[in-house]
Amino acid sequence: MDFSPHFRLEVRVTPSDVGKRISVRRLREGAPEGEKFTDTVGVLTSWDDGVLLITRRSGESVRIPESTLVAGKVVPSAPARRRGPAASYEELARVSARAWQPVERERLGEWELRAASGFTRRANSVLPLGDPGVPLDEALSLVREWYAARGLPAYTQTATGAQGTQEPLCAELEARGWVREVSAELWTGALAPLADLPDPGPERTVVLSREADEGWLGRYQRKGVSEVALKVLGSGPSVWFATVPGGEPGVPAAIGRCVVDGRWAGFAAVEVDPALRRQGLATTVMTALARRALAEGASAAWLQVETDNEGARSLYTRLDFTPHHTYHHYRAPTPEEASPARGAGNAATSHNAPAPDNPAGAPRTPRGEPRGAHRYRSA
Repeated sequence: MDFSPHFRLEVRVTPSDVGKRISVRRLREGAPEGEKFTDTVGVLTSWDDGVLLITRRSGESVRIPESTLVAGKVVPSAPARRRGPAASYEELARVSARAWQPVERERLGEWELRAASGFTRRANSVLPLGDPGVPLDEALSLVREWYAARGLPAYTQTATGAQGTQEPLCAELEARGWVREVSAELWTGALAPLADLPDPGPERTVVLSREADEGWLGRYQRKGVSEVALKVLGSGPSVWFATVPGGEPGVPAAIGRCVVDGRWAGFAAVEVDPALRRQGLATTVMTALARRALAEGASAAWLQVETDNEGARSLYTRLDFTPHHTYHHYRAPTPEEASPARGAGNAATSHNAPAPDNPAGAPRTPRGEPRGAHRYRSA
């Protein structure tokens, strides 16, 4: 949010505003004339020892010395949505979780620990929607033990950028050295306009099925799909797989997946033969799935896209999808990774970072019963 030069600049934020969305202007020492000030908008996640930690929509943490502030104010908790279906972060988090279910899960208070033999981070991470029932450090220790017992690295899936998201938890994880490995966005849009797009013609027939056959799996980007992966792919309230037959039998030109859940239709695994891209096949797949979802009573759509996938983002923008929030996967640090100073922030790292060593000893079972006077609430 801009600060107008016509009004007096004032710092109207204090440590009591931690947890609120703020906009601040600060002085950049040594910057050239005309670039002395810079603005930052995000959630104030801490204010310790004269340093503000602000978490932006992207999940990036910015440390700002209090002494450099020239203006600051509290702003609305989330920007007004210009179009698309209205939805809270928690609603979308639960809907998207039901569309990609693990094979094993356990509760830790209001957190859900999920595992699926390492097939995707989404099915092998904690979904922390609420209070774990124990202090945060104990909760994270139990999380690490639970995943170590399964030979898996410990991940948490958090979100930023919308009302009710988890900027404070992101800051707490970074302060404890957890590593942000992957960030992506969840986009939403209306279903009817997508379903109303014209048919591509008889040469581009879309076949819908309740199961992913060998051809569909052959086009799917993740090779060597296991039985566990098949269970994850087939999970959800009402799952549909779309296939556009290719020139050779059993080799699809394009595929897609959709899960219908009440008013929501979630799209995933939309993939096209590289030799046939830019011919509208991805749109054809999504249109066919949208019509199926519309017939089952859905009215809104969601999908997830990584921040660096420019081709997909361009397509979804043309289809009138817009970003709702950003979500992140944080990995527990290995013994070799030094913990940053509290509030130091954390840059994204390689997707192939090594998994943490498995701690010795038998794991404890996560407990959901309330204990202690101090608990952490993330949403």
